[in-house]
Amino acid sequence: MTLILTDQDVALAHPMEDCIESMETAFRDYGANTAVNIPRVRYISKTTNPNMIYGSNIHIGTTPSYDTAAIRIGGSARGTQPNAQGSQSAKYDNRNWGFICLIDMQTGQPLAFIQEFFLSGIRVGATSGVAAKYLAAPQASTIGMFGSGKLARTDLEALVKVRPIKKVKIYSPTKEHREQFAKEMSQSLEIDIEPVDNPQLAMLDMDIVCCATNAGYISGKPVFDGNWLEPGQFVISLQNSDPNFKKTEVDELTFQRSSLICINDRESVYANGQLELLDPIEKGVISWDKIITLGEIVCGSASVDHKPDDIVYYKNSTGMGIQMAAAGALIYRNAKKMGLGHEIPTDWFGSDLTDWYAKGFFPSA
Repeated sequence: MTLILTDQDVALAHPMEDCIESMETAFRDYGANTAVNIPRVRYISKTTNPNMIYGSNIHIGTTPSYDTAAIRIGGSARGTQPNAQGSQSAKYDNRNWGFICLIDMQTGQPLAFIQEFFLSGIRVGATSGVAAKYLAAPQASTIGMFGSGKLARTDLEALVKVRPIKKVKIYSPTKEHREQFAKEMSQSLEIDIEPVDNPQLAMLDMDIVCCATNAGYISGKPVFDGNWLEPGQFVISLQNSDPNFKKTEVDELTFQRSSLICINDRESVYANGQLELLDPIEKGVISWDKIITLGEIVCGSASVDHKPDDIVYYKNSTGMGIQMAAAGALIYRNAKKMGLGHEIPTDWFGSDLTDWYAKGFFPSA
């Protein structure tokens, strides 16, 4: 039987600790060149309504350690007016129309169809957590957080799991949002979180600087000045350009001042036209020599040698199909154990080839 799993099922079956484990496995496989990942595909298409377009976001990848492949399909109709994507975009019927098809690589059968809104946040946060586990100072205990939405919450939750975080300062341009974030997350994580009204103050004397905003969609401007960075800080950003939108949360000076830059995938930088990274490379501000991938770090094929005062920048540079395949595998296994989800017949998805085989024909996939 094939499982249909909702966001609520995923929340029960895939706690942050498991998601960090699955992301570490995914990037270890990828760094060892055993996993397959097709760079994220984003496109926008016209519709019969001149005031409406359709945008889609697709990920494809495998995690051989779990024998799973995944296809993530997300899409939404949106207006053609300015800022129709991002904070001012409401989904049809107030729903996120994205899901993951999880496939058993030993049989080719679909194991599950999984709603991906909850997972999209937790897997981004867990990946940042993996990066911090390998790159942030072991004693890092303070975070300057930019952003107060879903991704800020999951990034902070993951960072607390991998480092002894005691103090957080949160900046969001909307006072109510940063105060609500501080109230909710301090109770949830049992740490001290202080809302601040000045972006420079948010990162002053902080060990980790984490950007988890929608600034790329809304303002198109970096959220802090690279001059504000202090020696030894570990920087995380989540916004990245693609063929449809140029987005960044950090400025060129941040790239320049960083002794080491870690990204998720080199191929995706070119495939998605990430100009915020490609432009500084083309201008000679930085070079590929100081850029390494998370998979290379996790699998041990590349060593990380940086001094305590070095600024290290993790650019959580793209969503990847390997993440969906790895997280999906643990979600599916836990959901089966816990009796979660709705079952439907697996053979609904497989064409019967018995007669063809009896006639001696073996059609290709």
